[in-house]
Amino acid sequence: MKRIAQIEKKYMRDEIPEFSSGDTVKVHVLIKEGDKERIQVFQGDVISRRGGGTGATFTVRKISEGIGVERVFPLHSPNVARIERVRKGQVRRGKLYYMRDLTGKSARIKEIMTGGEREVPAESEKK
Repeated sequence: MKRIAQIEKKYMRDEIPEFSSGDTVKVHVLIKEGDKERIQVFQGDVISRRGGGTGATFTVRKISEGIGVERVFPLHSPNVARIERVRKGQVRRGKLYYMRDLTGKSARIKEIMTGGEREVPAESEKK
């Protein structure tokens, strides 16, 4: 088993950001059209993340012109140029397949507000 892990290690990516189900991500996908290549951005909510090693995948769902679109991306694929986490979502499940049945306001995911600490001036600075 160690031998398989050693072989897989050279195909795994290092620059994968921390994200989980409920997060909104931008996935920059490499599209090949004939002999040309371009990058297309797919932005949506992560509804599942599964597997480990080189076979790990994640599913992103977005609503495009009123129609739900889901794509399954291999985490370590060379066709995925970059993954950006846009916002962190607060969910209580690992798999959000129930989102497929929701529409409108009920399909929203609550955001976890993260960021820098707000500076509070000292008493001497207030005067």
